[in-house]
Amino acid sequence: MAYTEKETTGYGTRVGRSFKGILTGIILFIGGTVLLWWNEGRAVRTADMLEEAQKACEVMENPSKKNAALDGELVCGTAMATTEDSLVDKDFGIGATAISLKRDVEYFQWVESRHEETEDKLGGKEEKTITYTYDKKWVDSPISSSDFKESGHTNFTLTTVEPDQQWAENVTFGAYMLNESLIRSMTAAEPLELNLSDELLSQLNKNTQEAYERFNGKTAVLPSDSGYNYIHVTDNQLYLGLNAAAPQVGDVRITFEKVMPAKVTVVSVVDGDTFKPFKASNGEHFQKLVMGKKSIDEIFDGEKSVNTILTWLLRLLGTLLVIGGLKGVFGFIEAILKVVPFLANIVGWGVGLVCTIVGIVWSLIVIAIAWLFYRPVLGITLLVIAGLLVWIFAFGGKNKIKQLANKKKDEPAQA
Repeated sequence: MAYTEKETTGYGTRVGRSFKGILTGIILFIGGTVLLWWNEGRAVRTADMLEEAQKACEVMENPSKKNAALDGELVCGTAMATTEDSLVDKDFGIGATAISLKRDVEYFQWVESRHEETEDKLGGKEEKTITYTYDKKWVDSPISSSDFKESGHTNFTLTTVEPDQQWAENVTFGAYMLNESLIRSMTAAEPLELNLSDELLSQLNKNTQEAYERFNGKTAVLPSDSGYNYIHVTDNQLYLGLNAAAPQVGDVRITFEKVMPAKVTVVSVVDGDTFKPFKASNGEHFQKLVMGKKSIDEIFDGEKSVNTILTWLLRLLGTLLVIGGLKGVFGFIEAILKVVPFLANIVGWGVGLVCTIVGIVWSLIVIAIAWLFYRPVLGITLLVIAGLLVWIFAFGGKNKIKQLANKKKDEPAQA
């Protein structure tokens, strides 16, 4: 299913829009530059903090017994994280003695997707073809279909239920108590088997049937072994609808999970009978909980890898913002030439190439200057690379390199 519409934008409007885009381009350029500078400082502070923490960290040999000598020390210990707290889902009356209880909700809805294709016309006009397609999908929240471009894709829901997650407040780690942050770091969720009361199931079935009838104007009943035709319970999932194997728009599925006591490794500062984050000399904080048994080196090697990956991702994002900003600033050149699409495309390609090169060079310079405050050797190296790129692309360096290469080839022949 698809719905198509066309929009035409005049030459004057396109040129005016391109000049307005200059402000957006400046904002993107400044934002990318700030991000690049901030990211380098963040990366260095995090790396220094991890190095300091790793050197200060010592093994907690026996977490099941309090050791006053460890108070105030950064430790790495492995033990069972357990609790006696009973968590109950107040809406459905089910629960467990667990670290966490989670309820996820999904709705089967029509989803509208938009795809655009543009074509430049002689004289500077732009013709845009917009295609809207419609698919039925499971989504996290109900979708309003009132603004859909094409009718016949009406959304409704048999009910609405808020997602929810609750955590135990008292979780022991041997002879110690985990703080809230460490508790919420526990993962490895598993299905929560449902044991719903007949009273609740009957009421849910009645409410779901009434909602179905209001929307469809008729009753539909499929055979059910449970006696409830509009709700279905399977393992840890409650399904509201006629047939879980053939979902219809409006159906709802609710999934329940729990995090049970498990062996974990904690890196944190001992604070009496509990823990608190480690504070490095540069003011950065650190504490970590991972599932299973891990060594000090394994944990810190993993954190260093995460820091490296995040640093490069933010560098890439910052560079793309700078390049996008430059293209926004100089986009008016291509827009003015749109009277002749072929010429505009050639100039646009050239402007894009120049903006990309300048954006990369600028990003390297920003990164290098930032690193000069923290890592002078690497900073100088990056400045040299940036200067080399400028020399190659802006001052004929590429031709000089070719001349040197050809000269070396000719020397043996002359000898």
